[in-house]
Amino acid sequence: MGPDGVTGKIVKLSWEAVIPYPAWLLDITVNNATVPNDRKRATVVPNYKKGDLSIVTNHRPVSLTSVVCRQMENVIAGYLRQVWDTNKWLYEGQHGFRSGYSCESQIVTVCQDIADFLDEEAGIDVIITDFSKAVIFVPYDRLLMKIATSGVDLKAVIWVKEFLFDHLQRVRVGRQLSEEVRVMSGVPQGAYWAHFYSSCTLCK
Repeated sequence: MGPDGVTGKIVKLSWEAVIPYPAWLLDITVNNATVPNDRKRATVVPNYKKGDLSIVTNHRPVSLTSVVCRQMENVIAGYLRQVWDTNKWLYEGQHGFRSGYSCESQIVTVCQDIADFLDEEAGIDVIITDFSKAVIFVPYDRLLMKIATSGVDLKAVIWVKEFLFDHLQRVRVGRQLSEEVRVMSGVPQGAYWAHFYSSCTLCK
C-alpha cells in the first residue's frame, strides 16, 4: 500500500468498476502535461536480503508508490515498449525487461557467441559492466533525451518528465516514519522507469 492508502487488492478485486477512473485520470494528466503531486510520493521500506539484519546494506530499498499511479505508469510503459519494438530502437542484445527475452536467453546467446569464437579459433574479449546502482543515479536529462529521440509522442515524454521531477519520499521502519525529502536523482525502486533506464543504456 502506497502513501495514498489504496491497496493493490482493492484495485484487483474491483477492476472493472475501478478502471474508468485511472483511465480518466491518465487522459487528464497526459493532455495537461502534469502529474498530481500526491501521486509522486513514495514510502521506502527496507526489504531484507541476507546476512546481519542490523546492517543497512543487507536490505534492498523498495519504494511503495501510488497503486493508481503505477497503473498509469503501466499504460505509458506499454506504449513505449510498443513504439520501441516497432521501430527496433532497442539494441538486439538487450534481453532485460523485454517481452520474450530473459536471463536464460541472454546466457544462451553469450554461450553461443563464445562457442562460435572457439570454433573459429579467434580471440575473445569480455567487458562486464555492473548496472546494479543505475537506478540510484539515473540522470533525468539523459533518460528523457533518449526517450524523446526514440520516436515516441512528445506527450509521453512530458508525462515521464512530470512524474520524475519533484518526487518526494520518506522511509518507514516498522511503524516509524522519517521526514519527507525531495529526490534529486534516480527513480523509485520498482518503478517502470528503473527498468527502462537499464534498457536505454544499451539503446541506439
